[in-house]
Amino acid sequence: MENTNSSWFQPTTLLLTGIPGLEDVQIWFSIPLCVMYLLALLGNCTILFVIKTTTTLHEPQYIFLSMLAATDMGLSVSTLPTVLNVFLLDHREIEFHSCLTQMFFIHTFSSMESAILLAMAFDRFFAIRNPLHYTVVLTSPRIIRMGLAAVVRGVMLMIPLPILLKRLPFCKGVILSHCYCYHPDIMKLACGPVRVNIIYGLSLVICSFAADSVFIVISYVLILKTVLGIASGDGQLKALNTCVSHIFTVFIFYVPLIVLALIHRFGTFTSPLLHVTMANLFLFLTPVLNPLVYSLKTKQIRYAVYKVFKPRGNLLK
Repeated sequence: MENTNSSWFQPTTLLLTGIPGLEDVQIWFSIPLCVMYLLALLGNCTILFVIKTTTTLHEPQYIFLSMLAATDMGLSVSTLPTVLNVFLLDHREIEFHSCLTQMFFIHTFSSMESAILLAMAFDRFFAIRNPLHYTVVLTSPRIIRMGLAAVVRGVMLMIPLPILLKRLPFCKGVILSHCYCYHPDIMKLACGPVRVNIIYGLSLVICSFAADSVFIVISYVLILKTVLGIASGDGQLKALNTCVSHIFTVFIFYVPLIVLALIHRFGTFTSPLLHVTMANLFLFLTPVLNPLVYSLKTKQIRYAVYKVFKPRGNLLK
């Protein structure tokens, strides 16, 4: 027992991982990664700017969209330093406490995004079920309270994660599976009594992501029931069309999240390349695609973007 305990340690640094087996050429992957970060930041900044400066977009649906854009930006910024360090500079080391801090922000922004997607599902339900009372039910103070609730829930649920990890000794090396710090990935390196961490991690997933996804499904069941009660086919299509962007956003958020969780649960049966692919999809898919989806699919957003950024010469015609 003493010999086992003597191999336990508290790491000062951890090592991040780029693409296993392709270390010599992974600098070339930094180019598309930089492009994706640029697209994510520019796209979400554009959404925020357009919604803020266009008074016709000061409606519940677009306020929730601005919250989603801000959350996507937070997720991108929290991972930007380590991802570019690994791929661009081949600098893999990260200080242990910095890693825990990054992990906290990644999971907090992910929890916030899940809560905002749930709020957006409720928004679509109210808009389709009772359009005349839509703005009466979803007033600005209520929307702000819902946004604050998402922030508070995310912070309060994720605060214990770094605290619980910090108390553990480590004995399984210092090499992580990703180019950023992810809770299940760090916990794999720990020794000692990890039962509390496992139980809390499971409870956290059930209370946040699982509960949100269940309520989103219930919302869409109710939306579908309401739509089927609309007499005209055109009315049904018009109502469902307002939900397409949100459905796509839910899909691209939850699918990589679920697959990444399964990979960590059954990681011995998957290749390291699959780890890297799903980890990067989890990082980039929603921040990059959300602005594009809403800009292309939502006529009001598309028109507002054009109006804000069209040449001055056209304004004078």
